[in-house]
Amino acid sequence: QVRLVESGGGLVQAGGSTRISCDASGTIVSPTAMAWYRQAPGKQRELVASIAGGGTTDYADSVKGRFSISRDKYMRTSNLQMNSLKPEDTAVYYCWARMRQGAYWGQGTQVTVSS
Repeated sequence: QVRLVESGGGLVQAGGSTRISCDASGTIVSPTAMAWYRQAPGKQRELVASIAGGGTTDYADSVKGRFSISRDKYMRTSNLQMNSLKPEDTAVYYCWARMRQGAYWGQGTQVTVSS
């Protein structure tokens, strides 16, 4: 069984920065990618950023140049550094990881950006 636990986030002022983290535990077999999604009230969950095993990253257009995803060499931890935050970044942020045995989600962490 694999468990993903997010931490960080909270209330941040517009223009500020924060970092959220994801820690994976359990029987982790051949992790190949980690990513961050977010879901704002009344909206669909959307991909924010992803990172592959080789380090290739991809970002949603709305966060390019402001957010940065990273991971440790074992792909057991992923961080999302969020800068120049905007009120529209307010959402629950979910960690996602793909491994040989399947894909997994964390429980989510709230990030609220006040104007």
